[in-house]
Amino acid sequence: MKIKPKKNVWTVAKAEAGMSLQEFIAARMNASKRVAKQHIDAKVVRVNDKNIWIARHALKQDDEVAVLASVVSPTATSNRIKKVKILFEDADYIIVDKPRGVLVNEADFSLETIVREQTGIDTIQASHRLDRDTTGCLMMSKSQAAHEAVVEVFKQHKVAKTYRTVVYGRWDARSTTIELPIDGERAVSNVRCIRANHDCSHLAVRIETGRTHQIRRHLAMARHPVVGDLQYGPKIVEDERLRALTYPLLHAVELEMEHPAKGSLLRVFAPVPQDFHKWLTALKLQPAR
Repeated sequence: MKIKPKKNVWTVAKAEAGMSLQEFIAARMNASKRVAKQHIDAKVVRVNDKNIWIARHALKQDDEVAVLASVVSPTATSNRIKKVKILFEDADYIIVDKPRGVLVNEADFSLETIVREQTGIDTIQASHRLDRDTTGCLMMSKSQAAHEAVVEVFKQHKVAKTYRTVVYGRWDARSTTIELPIDGERAVSNVRCIRANHDCSHLAVRIETGRTHQIRRHLAMARHPVVGDLQYGPKIVEDERLRALTYPLLHAVELEMEHPAKGSLLRVFAPVPQDFHKWLTALKLQPAR
């Protein structure tokens, strides 16, 4: 199966030379400058195969401008999602399979909002966060007391979180540990290679600490950035297939911890989503059977 890039590509005409990137995109997409800026901010715009996220960037004649994806706001995405899959639930906590494109909180239509409406429990709040485009296990608390108890567990780094991801290039080691500080804080990521080829590698990453963008930053430090990562990844993507990917391939596959109230082992698994499987197939990275 081949995944073909879906994008709008335009060449800057002589009369358009000197236009700002924002003005050019707005004109070519027949959209407002606000919408054009949303695409630039989402880092789905490339000029001559380089990511450009400066709205005022002046274009030259014959520059090639590509918009790799249509940006859908978190609000619009969340409006379409009415229910999420519940992986675990008891009197204190609920763990859901977070979909892509939804903010966990701090938005009018967040994952918290969706789960509150789905369960009828208006006191639910997220116990930790995942990035908007990261999928998988997300733990929520049903009460303030439960929330405070589990936050303390996270602070003590007693939660084991495992992710699946795909990175650029061949990861040669079967397993390795990356222990490099992030923002001056200790950060540890244990990496296991599931399958690799010359182009990309399919990894399982178990993190002992939870720093901001830890996996994406650690793997970029190791010179194997996550595919689709427009923030920490390469400015020029040579593989034509991967130019269509405008979000990091990152899935929180497992969460393991001691239950804050019961003391028993709590272990929850979130199946890898369909779009992730499609990319594994396209890149020939499916686990060996």
